[in-house]
Amino acid sequence: MTISPLAPAAFPDLPVIDGVTFATAAAGVKYEGRTDVMLAVLAKGSSVAGVFTRSATRSACVLDCQDKIGGPSDGKAAILVNSGNSNAFTGKNGTAAVNTLTSAVSTTTGIDETRVFTSSTGVIGEPLPHDKISAKLSELNAMQSDAGIADAARAIMTTDTFPKGASATVMIDGSPVKIAGIAKGSGMIAPDMATMLVYIFTDAVIAQPALQSLVSAHNDATFNCITVDSDTSTSDTLLIGATGASHIDVTDNADFSTALHDLMKDLAHQVVRDGEGATKFVTINVTGAADDQDARLVAMATANSPLVKTAIAGEDPNWGRIVMAVGKSGAKADRDLLRISLGDLLLAENGWRSPAYSEDAASAYMQGATIDINVDLGLGAGSSTVWTCDLTHGYITINADYRS
Repeated sequence: MTISPLAPAAFPDLPVIDGVTFATAAAGVKYEGRTDVMLAVLAKGSSVAGVFTRSATRSACVLDCQDKIGGPSDGKAAILVNSGNSNAFTGKNGTAAVNTLTSAVSTTTGIDETRVFTSSTGVIGEPLPHDKISAKLSELNAMQSDAGIADAARAIMTTDTFPKGASATVMIDGSPVKIAGIAKGSGMIAPDMATMLVYIFTDAVIAQPALQSLVSAHNDATFNCITVDSDTSTSDTLLIGATGASHIDVTDNADFSTALHDLMKDLAHQVVRDGEGATKFVTINVTGAADDQDARLVAMATANSPLVKTAIAGEDPNWGRIVMAVGKSGAKADRDLLRISLGDLLLAENGWRSPAYSEDAASAYMQGATIDINVDLGLGAGSSTVWTCDLTHGYITINADYRS
């Protein structure tokens, strides 16, 4: 598999998070010759929070996690993830598979079943061969290591071309609090929760309700502001576990909140950079809207437009397609107040092409790997920023034969 040209140079060196361990195994759920299952075990008393897809056809494991979030936090917790099969749209078999796996994890690890969270990612509509996963649980339990997070990042990949990780360390009253996270996602990416799988761990002390509020707020400004193809997955899950091992309470701590937000944005950007077939990372900034909601409408209409995305892939500064996206978005707009720029290059203003417009300069700008599209509606103070990628033949190639 060819690695995305937008990939980072290497997987980051993530810190050990005291109170959480990992193990991976090759269960053969779909893929042969690679790890496809990971089990993370969190220390007794860890707080677990999460956000999930709002798809009406969400998977059995998503529904199970949603039921468990906010429950008792006194015992250990476990997160079991498989790639290759999403266990979505599998009817009663899907629910039975989740129940079988959570029960088996509980039996193997001694962790209460109400504290066992599962995720599945991959093909929709195929029964999950949960027996293959169950057969690996003893091995996964025995091989737990606090240094296994990088292997876990690789085990959860599907069409991803590179594993995704990020970390942060916050000094609070002279002592460090660490955060580390991993993610998978490449296609079927559109904001309505994370549109991917994300697992974040910290040694901070923070009660579950406060952790839930924090991650929900930051999710809206990070993972819910990305789109690759406008398609929202059935399996999207973000889980965060706070082990408390640092003995440092971060409730209402602004520095911790900022670090968590930045880590989540980093992971979200990595998902866009691994968009199926992507060659360009695109930031769309909308300002001057009547309100933030209208700004988001314009930003997402632009980011999800096949015409805009293919123009970016072809390195064509076709700003008329951006005008089209603004007009179709449903937001309030006035042709004569609209300003459109590529980076610092003004393309359109006052209802038509800017006198300063240079086709040569705009074409040269489009050849870069990073593109900024700036739209000002001239109506108010509303603003929004979203991130996307171009749409290339590579996306079609990957998705045309995904089940083959």
